[in-house]
Amino acid sequence: MPDIVRIPAKEMKEMFHTILLNHGLEQSRALLCAEIFTNNSVDGVYTHGVNRFPRFISNIDTGHVNATATPSLKYKFGAIEQWDGNLGPGPSNAVRATESAMQLSTEHGIGCVALSRTNHWMRGGTYGWQAAKKGFVFIGWTNTIGNMPAWGATDNRLGNNPLVIAIPFEDEAIVLDMAMSQYSFGAMELAQMKNENFPVYGGYDLKGELTKDPAAILESRRPLPIGFWKGAGLSLLLDILATILSGGWSTSEITKREVEYGLSQVFVVIDLSRLGNHSLIPTLLHQIIEDYHQSIPQDEKKNISYPGERVMKTRKQNLTDGIPVLKKIWEKIEQL
Repeated sequence: MPDIVRIPAKEMKEMFHTILLNHGLEQSRALLCAEIFTNNSVDGVYTHGVNRFPRFISNIDTGHVNATATPSLKYKFGAIEQWDGNLGPGPSNAVRATESAMQLSTEHGIGCVALSRTNHWMRGGTYGWQAAKKGFVFIGWTNTIGNMPAWGATDNRLGNNPLVIAIPFEDEAIVLDMAMSQYSFGAMELAQMKNENFPVYGGYDLKGELTKDPAAILESRRPLPIGFWKGAGLSLLLDILATILSGGWSTSEITKREVEYGLSQVFVVIDLSRLGNHSLIPTLLHQIIEDYHQSIPQDEKKNISYPGERVMKTRKQNLTDGIPVLKKIWEKIEQL
């Protein structure tokens, strides 16, 4: 087992904030990004929180992330807006896009903000929670550099293009946040660091054989699409939509640059209060989730949970006990 240290959330946020200020972010945006990286880690998404932070700083240092840039409105028509991220920090750009989409949906019932030339948003679920906690439905996705083969292919011409769907539920939310690959690259890297295999096949090795070994998948660069050909097809369509709606770069164009930056993203928000059945929605959701929870588990020791349900338990534990961090990761962060 690798060495683990427990870091209090307050200490982690302060560390991130200081480092971000030292690398050129102004005060409010440094604080916002520090909160996002910390909250992702508190919620157990370490792969797009604390583990990803050193790479984010590296991308600032190399100029692929412009620490001082802010998004700007390019075009507006009805409930649709096109924004240019100006290669600024992905997390703060995504928060701004979600805010604009919520404003549009308050006015029109639905709002769509398409963002070009932005950067990795880290955990896409962050923006689903952002909208759902305020009573909105959220549907968002991003394209990526080519990192997944089309079904039946051996070279990577698709991105794993994460998709997020979030719905308000009670005081929290139902949040689906998934890549188009069976496992995200962050999950593969974490499993490799822990010397762990996956419970199900996650991709191919260099011999073209299915494997559960994350190191072998990272070496071959051939992750398995979710649902095989279905996931590959969905990835393609998400890339097409993100590209044409934002007027930004496609996965093909991003891949030509060899470094993942200048991504295209879409943020769709629906104001449930504008629906005719608005007053019935809480009851309907409870009925659906109650029935879902009646599922008979294959393993009697495990409960069936809806997307995002386990986050609350992890959040509570990490706020109480501290956030578990690989010691070598934290030591790297301390040196940034």
